[in-house]
Amino acid sequence: MARGKLRIYLGAAPGVGKTYAMLSEAHRRIERGTDCVVAFVEHHDRPRTEVMLHGLEQVTRRDLEYRGTAFTEMDVDAVLERAPEVALVDELAHTNVPGSRNAKRWQDVEELLAAGIDVVSTVNIQHLESLGDVVESITGVRQKETVPDEVVRRADQIELVDMSPQALRRRMAHGNIYKPDRIDASLSNYFRPGNLTALRELALLWVADRVDEYLQQYRGEHNIRSTWQARERIVVGLTGGPEGRTLIRRASRMAAKGSGSEILAVYIARSDGLTGASPKELAVQRTLVEDLGGTFHHVIGDDIPAALLDFARGVNATQIVLGSSRRKTWQYVFGPGVGATVARESGPDLDVHIVTHGEVAKGRGLPVARGARLGRSRAIWGWLVGVAGPTALTVLLTHVDADLGLANDMLLFLTLTVAAALVGGLLPALASAAVGSLLLNYYFTPPLHLWTVSNNKNIVAIAVFVGVAVSVASVVDLAARRTHQAARLRAEAEILSFLAGSVLRGETSLEALLERVRETFAMESVALLERAGDTDPWTCAGSVGDGRPLERPEDADVDMPVGDHMALALSGRVLPAEDRRVLAAFAAQAAVVLDRQRLQSEADQARTLAEGNRIRTALLAAVSHDLRTPLAGIKAAVSSLRSDDVEWSDEDEAELLEGIEAGADRLEHLVGNLLDMSRLQTGTVTPLIREVDLDEVVPMSLGGVPDGSAELDIPETLPMVAVDKGLLERAVANIVENAVKYAPDGEPVKVSASALGERVEIRVVDRGPGVPDSAKDRIFAPFQRYGDAPRGAGVGLGLAVARGFVEAMGGTLAAEDTPGGGLTMVLTLRAAAGPPVRPELSSRVTS
Repeated sequence: MARGKLRIYLGAAPGVGKTYAMLSEAHRRIERGTDCVVAFVEHHDRPRTEVMLHGLEQVTRRDLEYRGTAFTEMDVDAVLERAPEVALVDELAHTNVPGSRNAKRWQDVEELLAAGIDVVSTVNIQHLESLGDVVESITGVRQKETVPDEVVRRADQIELVDMSPQALRRRMAHGNIYKPDRIDASLSNYFRPGNLTALRELALLWVADRVDEYLQQYRGEHNIRSTWQARERIVVGLTGGPEGRTLIRRASRMAAKGSGSEILAVYIARSDGLTGASPKELAVQRTLVEDLGGTFHHVIGDDIPAALLDFARGVNATQIVLGSSRRKTWQYVFGPGVGATVARESGPDLDVHIVTHGEVAKGRGLPVARGARLGRSRAIWGWLVGVAGPTALTVLLTHVDADLGLANDMLLFLTLTVAAALVGGLLPALASAAVGSLLLNYYFTPPLHLWTVSNNKNIVAIAVFVGVAVSVASVVDLAARRTHQAARLRAEAEILSFLAGSVLRGETSLEALLERVRETFAMESVALLERAGDTDPWTCAGSVGDGRPLERPEDADVDMPVGDHMALALSGRVLPAEDRRVLAAFAAQAAVVLDRQRLQSEADQARTLAEGNRIRTALLAAVSHDLRTPLAGIKAAVSSLRSDDVEWSDEDEAELLEGIEAGADRLEHLVGNLLDMSRLQTGTVTPLIREVDLDEVVPMSLGGVPDGSAELDIPETLPMVAVDKGLLERAVANIVENAVKYAPDGEPVKVSASALGERVEIRVVDRGPGVPDSAKDRIFAPFQRYGDAPRGAGVGLGLAVARGFVEAMGGTLAAEDTPGGGLTMVLTLRAAAGPPVRPELSSRVTS
């Protein structure tokens, strides 16, 4: 029996229409005469989904009881007995009630597929097993019901059911997804715009990768080698030369012209490992291509054009970017070059771009090999093997009664020459060849014990021995030096890569960099010295280590100048000359880090001064108007009471006194905000963090607003929060007063709270005019009032003080749009250890 086919409708979040699309597909198949039944579909009391079930045959569910509660699950046996052509199974990631046939619904589906029944199912992107951690970091909710990715990947068809976050929130607000009592909580928690946007991106990327897998599989099954230009993939061929950066940037500009383009930089090395590429340059180019959003690949191949084309066709590339050849004119006698060969053999499906650069026709010079520093002990052993070894071998052979023959004797001496090259390098090997040839001539070549050779064949044999010994010694010594040089260059490349990465990330402090220098070169202490002029004394800008303090570069064992008035000084030992190249890079980076720190400090000081000047200017403007307004009212009322010309009634006196009290309260509020802002600016706010309950603090913050202007909804079982009780009360009071100020008459401001993982959110929702996205951050700046707020409405410090207090307690305060119009202030706090959250229990208080 053939296995059934699986079709999955994938969505980013509940409510996007997966079940509706699945039922629509069922109606279409029934109209075409397909035997289709509903094995399990849950409409969740959504009217439109429930209507779509009409006219579809539904298999009776299985009743189960668990811990005294009745549940219904899909009856797999009943579906198998019914044996339809197509079965609809909703919620693929669902966990079955204990006692069911299988633990997971996807396992039930596997049984149906094995029986030859086609299955149409649904799943949300957050239920994929591999994305559990990602979804939890985005939404704060850990998905307990998951399905293995492989189950979904094996589906014959995957269809994405997509909807924009704004449209999904509108659908939620209209009551098309959840019941009215769950709408506000859902919009405030899981269905926030940021959450929905991130989940939608996850779904789109996952489906895009799956489509790419389908495409690669199809091309492989049909042996398709030509390029299908489904999207632009640009391969950049690198040689390790300085022109690589130009090619990468050019490819990046080409990719920017088309949406979804991809850059793949590839360096092809020969299988023998011999290359003229600079490891440092390749490391820089790798970092550059990764910073531009591309990927770096290292490929082995002796035929570079063929390897490059194979790689490009293997990744389904559409374009190849190569640089103009660096070879000189006479070097073209060896062949047309990589660029011309690739362009000739690329075929019509690959576009080849030859990019000019500053290194054209300047030659491809190879790096000059340096001698290896083998150390004194290895040099001594090399000379002992090269000089004493042939002597000892001669003694042994002359005292052993065995005629091995001249050829075997030469092989033994040749072995010592090779050993001398391995241990001590070229010079001991050459000495071994010279001594061995003399000893062979004197002791083993007739006439014996004479420096002459009578047989011409023996002369040739000794000459061949010397030639072979010198050649073998040269090759062995060259290989040893290449190995040593490669290890050293690798170490240098890693160090320089670290430096390049620290420059790009800007994350290395001066002390950390100096400590890295000390560890790299095994020094006792490292210091960065500087002076203002040629005759000024040296000062220490930074130092690490336990060695003696360095006051001048001349006192150090090693000093590396950086410009005219700065030097990197190291004490501990004298460095060899080849180490100074890396040390120069460290010194240059140290100067850059020091300059960056000073510039950052100056920028911070300038920012502080500018902010202080702005606040002083705004404060003067506020004092000149907003503070004088209540003072003028108080003075007028007092003057009236003191007037002898008018006899005031008790009602008039009470009204004037009430005006004086209101003006004084307003002055107290304005001055309080000014003092709070001053404390925040000077950094003198020190919160006293304690674990408190929100239902004890938030109601107290509503005392400054009129009765009935705010509605409070705080669940009693929310976890406690780690805050300063007084600062939180002031912050919430300022936020609520601001919301009430802009809320329309008859529309109370709603203050609600909810828990999201280790966070607790307080949301203050109003139905006022709202604030555009461009102004949402600006309303938190000091002395800012939005829209047509009257001049007497305050100095614009309420939200600035509220955000400052919230951030001082380790929380955040942000503004969001209220669905249907208005502004929502979201105050996020850290939850303290407390009882588990049960959102269904809540208290409602109206102020």
